[in-house]
Amino acid sequence: MDEGYSVTPWSVSGVVDYDKLIKDFGTQPITPDLKERLLYLAGERHHSIERGIYYSHRDLDAVLNDFEKGNKFFLYTGRGPSGPMHIGHAIQFYMTSWLQKRFGANTYIQLTDDEKYLEEKNESLEETNKWAKDNILDIIAAGFDPEKTFIFQDTEYIGNIYKLAVKVARKINFSVVRAVFGFTGETNIGFSFYPAIQIVPSLFEKNRCLIPCAIDQDPFWRLQRDIAESLGYKKAAAIHSKFLPPLTGIAGKMSASAPETAIYLTDTANEIRKKIWKNAFTGGKATIEEHRRFGGNPDVDVPYLWLEMFFEESSARLKKIRDDYVAGKLLSGEMKEILIEKVTKFIELHQQRREKARELLDTFMHSGKLAKLMWDKIYS
Repeated sequence: MDEGYSVTPWSVSGVVDYDKLIKDFGTQPITPDLKERLLYLAGERHHSIERGIYYSHRDLDAVLNDFEKGNKFFLYTGRGPSGPMHIGHAIQFYMTSWLQKRFGANTYIQLTDDEKYLEEKNESLEETNKWAKDNILDIIAAGFDPEKTFIFQDTEYIGNIYKLAVKVARKINFSVVRAVFGFTGETNIGFSFYPAIQIVPSLFEKNRCLIPCAIDQDPFWRLQRDIAESLGYKKAAAIHSKFLPPLTGIAGKMSASAPETAIYLTDTANEIRKKIWKNAFTGGKATIEEHRRFGGNPDVDVPYLWLEMFFEESSARLKKIRDDYVAGKLLSGEMKEILIEKVTKFIELHQQRREKARELLDTFMHSGKLAKLMWDKIYS
């Protein structure tokens, strides 16, 4: 990517121009009419959709057409387990859980421990296996239906999907994946094969697949859409979110490997407070007097952006916070305190559900209705 930023499935740097990214990736903006149609059919409002946090799509209109005709769609998302999960990761799973509830959709969640081992030169396979088991607890805590959700770990489940992965791989030549993902002569052969494995869950049903994801993952679905119909499946649809910015500023995205940028889902209340106070970049002025006079800039203020993207569901309260900040009535420290309270409450509730998730691991991965069906199914 030019323009001072870069977006790939494995890294994001710089301040992203989301409108330009739509043109670069060849996706479509979620128009006001399409947004309202989605919310109407869902039967419930959702602030992340209303505010354009999910802003881009592929074939969302086709998914809704299918649904209106009585044809179900299914959901697919995933996680590359290279460390503890943070709030930026949680957004996709909470959105996927909401979509599952509102549309009654079967949901498939892939833990790509193989990808992370192949990508991260410093990670052992044992470490990515371990993080997969840990991350599954956070995923379950997002509120999925255990009978309509199948969570699987690639290195455990690969025997069931390998035949279909080989069929996918045969359809995609190396020059294409090199162009899409930037693979070089130094790329290990496992990593260059991996896109075929990530595509497979989008073919788990003959119905259309909808993939909620951050827009950096879109290149995989471009490949899927090129080959799906030749294998007898439908092209995958996707809705793309913007990135939750790191605590340290609006460039790039939150990273589990950079603790100063992230709030982990296992952080304590004290750790949350310390991180936000120490690391959260604000749009406030240098002095209280200057801030009172000229106001702050919420568009670069990370605490405000976190409230807008995820933590403040009330649009009326969010507008008052924004207006007061711009007017200088609300100080940067007060904005941080609002965020600390919201994040702490969210994390505490999430951690309670995370503990209960330990009892549900087998249901989601092996013994639940959808899980048992998938273990019995070998794709040929």
